[in-house]
Amino acid sequence: MRKIVVLYLVCMLSTSGVFSQNKYTISGYVKDAQNGETLIGASITVSGKTKGITTNQYGFYSITLLSGDYNLVCTYAGFQPKVIAIKLDGDKQQNFDMLTREALTEVIVSTKKRDANVKSAQMGKFNLPIEQIKAVPAFMGEVDLLKTIQLLPGVRNAGEGSAGIYVRGGGPDQNLILLDDAPVYNTGHLFGFFSIFNSDAIKNVSLIKGGMPAQYGGRLSSVLDISMKEGNDKKFQIDGGIGLIASRISIQGPIKKNKASFIVSARRTYIDALIKPAIKKTSAFYGSGYYFYDLNAKINYRFSEKDRLYLSGYFGRDVFDFVNGKQSLNVNIPWGNATGTMRWNHVFNKRLFGNTTAVYNSYNFAFKASQNSFDVKLASGIRDMSLKQDFDLYPFTGHKVKFGGIYTYHRFTPSVVSGKQDSVVFNPQNAQIKFAHEAAVYLQDDWEINDKINIHTGIRYSWFQQIGEHKIYTTDDNGNRLDSTVYKAGQPIKTYGGLEPRITLRYAINDETSIKGSVTRNLQYIHLVSNSGTTLPTDLWVPSTYIVKPQVSWLYAAGLFKNFKDNTYETSLEFYYKRMQNQIEYKEGYTPNTLEDTEQSFTFGKGWSYGAELFVNKTKGRFTGWVGYSLSWTWRKFAALNFGEKYPAKYDRRNDLSVVALFELNKRWKFSGTFVYGTGNAATLPQRFYIVNGILTQEYSRINEYRLPSYHRLDFAAINSPKKNEKRKFKTEWVFSIYNVYSRQNPYFIYFDQTGSPYDGTLKVQGKQVSLFPVIPAVTWNFKF
Repeated sequence: MRKIVVLYLVCMLSTSGVFSQNKYTISGYVKDAQNGETLIGASITVSGKTKGITTNQYGFYSITLLSGDYNLVCTYAGFQPKVIAIKLDGDKQQNFDMLTREALTEVIVSTKKRDANVKSAQMGKFNLPIEQIKAVPAFMGEVDLLKTIQLLPGVRNAGEGSAGIYVRGGGPDQNLILLDDAPVYNTGHLFGFFSIFNSDAIKNVSLIKGGMPAQYGGRLSSVLDISMKEGNDKKFQIDGGIGLIASRISIQGPIKKNKASFIVSARRTYIDALIKPAIKKTSAFYGSGYYFYDLNAKINYRFSEKDRLYLSGYFGRDVFDFVNGKQSLNVNIPWGNATGTMRWNHVFNKRLFGNTTAVYNSYNFAFKASQNSFDVKLASGIRDMSLKQDFDLYPFTGHKVKFGGIYTYHRFTPSVVSGKQDSVVFNPQNAQIKFAHEAAVYLQDDWEINDKINIHTGIRYSWFQQIGEHKIYTTDDNGNRLDSTVYKAGQPIKTYGGLEPRITLRYAINDETSIKGSVTRNLQYIHLVSNSGTTLPTDLWVPSTYIVKPQVSWLYAAGLFKNFKDNTYETSLEFYYKRMQNQIEYKEGYTPNTLEDTEQSFTFGKGWSYGAELFVNKTKGRFTGWVGYSLSWTWRKFAALNFGEKYPAKYDRRNDLSVVALFELNKRWKFSGTFVYGTGNAATLPQRFYIVNGILTQEYSRINEYRLPSYHRLDFAAINSPKKNEKRKFKTEWVFSIYNVYSRQNPYFIYFDQTGSPYDGTLKVQGKQVSLFPVIPAVTWNFKF
């Protein structure tokens, strides 16, 4: 593999040399002139030519042209286009400082360059500007980027109020969610009702659900790449807001003007402070409390035009407490994520950009309880340390090559229990903690062959190894341990690896129409095993081991992309088929047992998903928005489940519709609305009831044989920005929202209630539906100065 990569790079560089006679390179950064933030995905084109380039994740670009006079045009959504005349008689460095389009009446909500959805080879990619995310109606007034992602075709939510996402038939663990290059393993607050991402700290959100580039790996379904703001390097700025259940504040500014900056953003709920005074001392809920908080921080320092250093981090926690002196019972349940990222950018030359990244991230869940002299603790989690090197190479116009590698050291704690009573300590040797190495190298090339054909190719080789310290037990038929094999710390136990090829092809029929196709193979070495339909803190992350094999998928996709009315309307129709091997579920009749290795309770099978996705997006004018519709099927088949027959996955949803409308009435008032409809979730329910020895006994259906009622909801929001006075530095806005306008009672789960007695013939069993949220109005006050 290494020889292939080296040979390819030598060929590219030598080809560059052959064709570089009388050619020179222009490179630099694109930034927001007001705050110095680099702009990701800004488009740089040459007047009169079709080929161009977009800035990378750090705002850097490089373009090579024949010597001569050119007009270089830089465009980015929400900013005024900037044209710079250049006499190209040698390599040049040219930065673009972009000004916002606040004075313009036309609203452009897309962050993509003109015709990007038609011209680009990438399929299934969406870039959402944070201002558009903030404009979408929010649950309880809390802006949530994952809720907005759920409104895109091919992406569905896990259920009422949940922050989990399911993409093209994949589970929640099959999405690679990155926050400044750090993987995030649990994205939900309040048991999944809110996401952990504070919109005030976010700069850019990019979702890829088809044709995943080779730079990303380790997941089967999608990539959600989230970049944090870098901080205003021109002046100090404070943003904040007070909402129905939470408040937030962000402070940013220069450490050294035009050279170094910082941002600190914090958010906390006050549900506990509001509810506690209202709970009577005689209530069973007295002593209980819940809150969550987030803290984002980032600093960056520009040593020169060639070297920049970034340090960023996130720390968030959910905490549930129950302290009741009357019952002598104390319960504490904290869980949350912590990430830290250090990145060094270096421009080696006009055509080669490098980025070195070191990442630490962890997710932990704990349950602590004590009563009188008895204490018990349950802990689970995952911790990573990673080192990554990426290079962007611009050999000549029409090529953008990216290559690099990543290494990660994993530590898994699927489930560990301990306790004590008086002086007796309970600390079972359940051998749950596991360790592993994971590494990958990749090479990809985005090659615009001509105006008609664009091809994006990539190859990735990934490798995974479970290592000691670990014990493998041999057991008898009753599960009793007979013997064990001991692996010392660092000693290899099981190794996996494989190639992951990716290719995406675009053929342009004309300037407004193109067809695309892609084939992608992915390997996934870590897995989330859940008993529920949502991502809960108690779900377990487990590695591939001598028992658990890596998940494997092949994704095939094809689509038609067409724009109308000078790119005012973007449309796409995509078809996909995905097959997955080594899917994991718990065995039938599983009950949690912290004294044995959880992987002894797994069973393995296969899955497949297929469907079509329609997307219509209006990008210009005072009235914007989109319509997304998905028609899909998602199946699972396990030899040890459902009598070996296929069954619909719990997140299978035949029809999924989202409508998003944004309207700017004037500079003071903006309105938005969303409507969602989805086929009800698949469910396993009792279908027969028997009286056995006077006890009501139920017989369950086959897996997911039933459907819950369909899900639909309408939300509204209005944003009022008081008339601006340029002399006033303090600016405010009011956000009014209504969640579930017509108070639809959407099902959360179904249970069966019994009344009467079987002895006198009056027994009645009735199914009842539990719904969570009726109509919920909310108001949020935002400020900035």
